Amino acid sequence: MLRLYLQAPFAVFRPFTTGSFRPTAGFITPSAAYGLLLNVAGIEMRLDDGKSVMTAIKNDLPKVRLALGALEMPLRHSIYQQLHNYPVGTTGKDHAVNTWGNKYNILPVRRQFLSGIRAYLCLNGNPDLETWVLEGLAGKRPRTYGLPFLGDNNFLIDRLEPVPNPQPSHWFVPVERDQEEFQEDTTRLTLTIDRRDMSLTRSKLFAPTREKSLNPPDAAWQEVQY
Repeated sequence: MLRLYLQAPFAVFRPFTTGSFRPTAGFITPSAAYGLLLNVAGIEMRLDDGKSVMTAIKNDLPKVRLALGALEMPLRHSIYQQLHNYPVGTTGKDHAVNTWGNKYNILPVRRQFLSGIRAYLCLNGNPDLETWVLEGLAGKRPRTYGLPFLGDNNFLIDRLEPVPNPQPSHWFVPVERDQEEFQEDTTRLTLTIDRRDMSLTRSKLFAPTREKSLNPPDAAWQEVQY
């Protein structure tokens, strides 16, 4: 097992959504953690199929089991922002002349984000990927895609490093269907995403364990495979 410590001041892990409210999951998702690890390992996961350039995902990526732990639960915030976009059709075209060629469809939106990310990312079941991640952290893997970030490209990482002396943490485990008692900080986390067909995106409800423990329980391990 490889355990990494992730620290960042801000992050956002958005579900696919539109409208004036843009939510975030309450913790880093397995799909986001997987993408981050592939970025560090220098493995390109985007597929250029000539039709949806750089948006589709390859289907021959490394399989791995992930467990996610929170040393501290992040705080959730929201802000109002102006959302600039290129509209479909002629919506808002009268404003185009005022923006000098920039995006002219402007809407006020409320966007959530997280602060105080202190997490463990644990990998198991793929020794090769563990080796490639360690080599990537040491600058020994070729990389072609920018800096690692957490959801928005201005939310950069402070620390991502192996953990020599781990501390107990709250581990995210799936919420059972017949569970009657509501657990605090329950949130939906995506396991894998499919940008071509949203019905194929996999997600589950997760909640952090009430008590901290040094190692992830069996239920915390989730397989990620494309």
